[in-house]
Amino acid sequence: MKYLILILVFTFSARNIAVAAERSLSSNYMQIETTLQNLDNNNLENPFQAEESSLNWAGKAQEVLINALSLTGIKYRYGGNSPDTGFDCSGFVRYVFMQATNLSLPPTARAISQLGRAVSKDKLQPGDLVFFNTLKSTFSHVGIYIGDNRFIHSPRAGGVVRVENLNADYWAKTYNGAKRVDTTDAVVNK
Repeated sequence: MKYLILILVFTFSARNIAVAAERSLSSNYMQIETTLQNLDNNNLENPFQAEESSLNWAGKAQEVLINALSLTGIKYRYGGNSPDTGFDCSGFVRYVFMQATNLSLPPTARAISQLGRAVSKDKLQPGDLVFFNTLKSTFSHVGIYIGDNRFIHSPRAGGVVRVENLNADYWAKTYNGAKRVDTTDAVVNK
């Protein structure tokens, strides 16, 4: 009887875990679909100006967002810069931008904050970088804006890559500003 109960509990727990995982994947898929729909509906200006031809920012933003959202759930690791090792905030942003746009960004949030042009909060577009003061130091944390006052980032030790609301108390209080990166500031790897 004990074994039957253990088997039933294990089966029930495994089923609940599978259902939760399916819901999480479904939620991520819905976030990607909503964000891509918002990109299609917006007339986005082109923040990347290439020397020979302008890049299609809406297409690049879609690639950035698809890449970023596909990494949801990857664990945080200080100094981490790949899905295999985990990510810290700047490692996550660098990895996503390299994969999606072939741009090589600097290694720290503060250094990344020196790139691009400032964007006011009410003019944020998907793919913009958002910065926060999380270590009693300005520009100590970075994430990627995905639209609808949400951003994706790798938050802290014990956390995972996830989507947050910019208007949540903590993020609203620590918000430092946003930047739109272009190829004149970042290295394009050909």
